[in-house]
Amino acid sequence: MPKTVEAKCTNTECTLDMMELHYTYEMPDETTVNDFVCPYCESATLEELVV
Repeated sequence: MPKTVEAKCTNTECTLDMMELHYTYEMPDETTVNDFVCPYCESATLEELVV
């Protein structure tokens, strides 16, 4: 089962609280949260939330 990652945007001007990234089977194993951008402010300042 592909993993699901919770992430937050660390851009201080962005109001996005949190989001979930749902990986797919087609994504390479080395894919990380750093390969994505914020869908709200489009900055590349995402940080994975570790629970």
